[in-house]
Amino acid sequence: MSSSEVFRRACGLFPTGVAVLTTRALDGTPHGITINSFSSISLDPPLVMVAIAHECPFLNHFETSGFYAVNILREEHVDLSIRFAELPEGRFTGVPWRAGATGSPLVEGVLGMLECRTVQALVGVGDHRVLVGEVVEVGIGEGRPLVFFWSEYTRLG
Repeated sequence: MSSSEVFRRACGLFPTGVAVLTTRALDGTPHGITINSFSSISLDPPLVMVAIAHECPFLNHFETSGFYAVNILREEHVDLSIRFAELPEGRFTGVPWRAGATGSPLVEGVLGMLECRTVQALVGVGDHRVLVGEVVEVGIGEGRPLVFFWSEYTRLG
């Protein structure tokens, strides 16, 4: 097994939540991707960070919009996670959403939502771009989180 495979397996031992990161292109078209590289980094001011692969076809939209939303998925949302990870086009087709205060798409029925204004884009961070966002709006739903552990979806005990 290569060192990168061992690294990936070791990181897979750390359970993470799953979210759909959304934004809108300058023409208003909604875009979204499934992420688990998300973390809060400051309470005052409220800041979060997300990581987007350089090869992501929507990276430019996240960088140019100046805003994004983190839609935290519930355990029932495996299908949404797969849709926003694998579907090349039409990811929002049939998915109920509304524009938030920033214009970013907010997926209906999620566990939580964080609307963010991008305050910094970190380049040269391996094979990902890291966007630091100041949280400008928060929404909290109900349910239990969708969890990813050891390369598969799981539920909390």
